Amino acid sequence: MAAVLRKFRALQSAFAKTNLPTLTSSRFVARSSERQDSNEGWLSKLSVRKIEPTKESHSRMLSDKEIIYALNTHNIRPDSMDKYLVNYEEYVNLIHSKKSDLQCDLIGSWIVEVGDMDQALHLWRYTGGYERVDRTLLTLSQDQAYQRLVKEQGNYVRSRHLQYLLAFSYWPQLVMRDTPNIYEIRSYSLKPGTMIEWGNNWARAINYRRNNDEAFAGFFSQIGRLYNVHHIWSYKDLQTRKETRESAWRSPGWDNCVAYTVPLIREMHSRILRPTSFSTTK
Repeated sequence: MAAVLRKFRALQSAFAKTNLPTLTSSRFVARSSERQDSNEGWLSKLSVRKIEPTKESHSRMLSDKEIIYALNTHNIRPDSMDKYLVNYEEYVNLIHSKKSDLQCDLIGSWIVEVGDMDQALHLWRYTGGYERVDRTLLTLSQDQAYQRLVKEQGNYVRSRHLQYLLAFSYWPQLVMRDTPNIYEIRSYSLKPGTMIEWGNNWARAINYRRNNDEAFAGFFSQIGRLYNVHHIWSYKDLQTRKETRESAWRSPGWDNCVAYTVPLIREMHSRILRPTSFSTTK
């Protein structure tokens, strides 16, 4: 130990005798101020602004409709896709036969082509809020044909997941497509407490994505996995998707909207979807 201390003191002495430049505080401040302006805007985008407390629920601030959407995600056995689709089409027809009583209709039904393979997504709409959801579930629980189809469906799937969603009020009105399209669902898992800030930024950002009518639907979760956002876009094909997205990046202001939302995201993924033969939107 004594030898180590002697060596350290010798090095101190050697450095003291050299004419090495010293880093003064004035030089540091000068250099810092030169970079401050250029970095300030970039750094501000990386911080998540504090959301002030409010007595109004975030759901009411972000959505203005008494319409509940149900997003069903089914992971299907690879050898059972055809049987599954036959089963689910019969399931859809049964529910639509009771539409006047249930006030429940299918918006879209898709198979994943890129992303989570052997997966199907079904988007349902309940008009009348959660009261309508409760009445629909009660009615179907007493329907033997419905129960038979659900039980049969269990032979074809590996797992199922359900989320109840609300539509963002700033998103364009949901319009069914009647010509063939592919769809992209971009799903985001946000940091808790950031949904309002996400909505504020995307209320501006959506204006950059209206030119080609690609915005199909935008939702946030209320029940199921929370702080989830789903944006669904429709395109003629993958090449059109590429050109549309590149066009958005050339629009002044789009890059800032993206920069402000990136720090709010914990995880995100994209899936390309193809409508089933019985999907309402094409």
